[in-house]
Amino acid sequence: MTRTQNASPETRQSIPTSKAARPAKRPVGFSRWFRATGWRHLVGVIVIIYAVFPLLYVLSASLNPNGTLLSSNGLFAKIGLDSYVTLFTSPQQPYAAWFGNTLFIGLTASAGTIFLGALAAYAFSRMRFKGRRFGLVSLLVVQIFPQLLAVVAIFLLLNTIGEIFPVLGIDNQIALILVYLGGALGVNTYLMYGFFNTVPTALDEAAKIDGASHVRVFFTIILPLVSPILAVVGLLSFIATTNDFVIASVVLVSPEKQTLAVGLYQFVSQEFTSNWSVFAAGAVLAALPVMALFLYLQKYIVGGLVAGSVK
Repeated sequence: MTRTQNASPETRQSIPTSKAARPAKRPVGFSRWFRATGWRHLVGVIVIIYAVFPLLYVLSASLNPNGTLLSSNGLFAKIGLDSYVTLFTSPQQPYAAWFGNTLFIGLTASAGTIFLGALAAYAFSRMRFKGRRFGLVSLLVVQIFPQLLAVVAIFLLLNTIGEIFPVLGIDNQIALILVYLGGALGVNTYLMYGFFNTVPTALDEAAKIDGASHVRVFFTIILPLVSPILAVVGLLSFIATTNDFVIASVVLVSPEKQTLAVGLYQFVSQEFTSNWSVFAAGAVLAALPVMALFLYLQKYIVGGLVAGSVK
């Protein structure tokens, strides 16, 4: 006989069955689900629509053969590749040359910014010298003033230098790259400085005991460990240089030497011949290098931006 059968009738009545022991599941209503997690889904959908709609609108305008933005209110109502063909067939607007110039200037300025910023960050992080703290503060204070305030000074300086060294004068891409490198320090150096501080100094000391110099320590030990922040700074620098309009329009005058930000303005600068469809097509293609670089460096972005603020 089982234990339940040996028990008294009162005891058998007090022993609940397995089904009775389980509490009844309360049905989850829509209002309860919405208060708990549903509102998050709604906010996510609204944010996605807010972010994706401008991209779809520009893509629709680039495929619109009418050349206006008003007729593209109906997304993808008319589809054609005429605007993309015009970009590469117009002799007055050499879009292919602008695209190549933008890649050359952006990649070169980004590489120089990474190298100069890393050198300055290593010096501030690992070396102790007089004026170190003042130098760090000065880099941040200088960034308060926008680079736009120096446009007149940059023009006069390059115009004067160009009379002696034409390569560094007005309407030269090398001169524009040097102007960008002049602002390479500042926030980028301070961002790298915070990341460099997360690398233990014991690695430097161990390498110096083995006879390594500062140069060897910097290139063989420090740089591989701080590659996330280098990728982040390079991406931010590339985006800043490709989107710059004011300084690039002052330094570069010839159409074949201009960048995309300056050249695309020609499609919409004239009052009676504005072609917004071609402008939108050029903007779509101009976003491809930035998007490709972002996807390639995506694995470094989160770690590079966060790790520098935590010791």
